[in-house]
Amino acid sequence: MTDKFEQISNKPGFMKYNGGILFRKISDTKFEFKTTIDENKLNSAGITHGGYICSIIDAGSGTAAHRASNNTPCVTISLDIKFIEATKNGDEIKGFTEIQKITKSMVFLVCNLESNSRLIASASGVWKKLNKNISGFGPGG
Repeated sequence: MTDKFEQISNKPGFMKYNGGILFRKISDTKFEFKTTIDENKLNSAGITHGGYICSIIDAGSGTAAHRASNNTPCVTISLDIKFIEATKNGDEIKGFTEIQKITKSMVFLVCNLESNSRLIASASGVWKKLNKNISGFGPGG
């Protein structure tokens, strides 16, 4: 387990400019990520935008797939998200990803997002492992 979180949104691109995510490894199959909601992540109803929820699940779980597959570049094939509760400005969101299975070419996982001791979203997804020689892929890429 790694006690310290690392910033994974430090490369130019969508997540760097959308607020960033802190990430850490808990075990070979479990990972945690977190972010704090600010005004820029809210929708017109004053709650966290669903697109942002999707983005952090995709980025955090994608990094987990990448790390669990020996830093092989991975891309999202499918991501099924269930929205359960809302969050608001100032809330910290924590994501918990668990790798279910890794094959020669795929990574299967589940992810739960929590805030204030409440489950706010649940997801399952499949990531495709790419050729390691593809440039520009990796954590936060």
